[in-house]
Amino acid sequence: MYQQIFELHTDILKALSHPKRLEIIHLLRDQSLSVRQIQDMLGLPQANLSQHLQILRENQVVITSKKGKQIFYKVSNPKLLKACDLIREVLLDRYENSNMKDDLGKDLSDLLPVGIDPICGMKLTPETAAYAFEFQNTTHYFCASGCLEKYKSSRHCEEQGDVAIQEQSLSCRT
Repeated sequence: MYQQIFELHTDILKALSHPKRLEIIHLLRDQSLSVRQIQDMLGLPQANLSQHLQILRENQVVITSKKGKQIFYKVSNPKLLKACDLIREVLLDRYENSNMKDDLGKDLSDLLPVGIDPICGMKLTPETAAYAFEFQNTTHYFCASGCLEKYKSSRHCEEQGDVAIQEQSLSCRT
């Protein structure tokens, strides 16, 4: 039994050991999303997303519910989010004397949303957004690269000379 506990622990850590899976958890932190919504937000091919979701599901990191033909995902236990937050605190200690300290030190769970991703509707702050993009003298915030790219292509932004102004790390809130 002693060894089995460590094996179970390892299974959860393996499920969390990919940046895209952490990003999925970030997207699901305060909401449930359909596969299509997650795909649009991340800009991942459906096959890749399915593999990541399967790993998260098999290790009971996420759970599903079905509404009509759509399957929705959400984080199975809020303690998993606390675990990610604790890992971020460890990173904060590790990078105490570096440029990353400010980003890692933000308590993302206490920040109030100030904007909404114009593509998917996710509530964001400048600190929780993966991307910020200035268009026609207004800064828009995006949860993931897929939403940013969809916005840029729908607005023909590159033709008008607008550029993404800052990419922020998502840390374990991801």
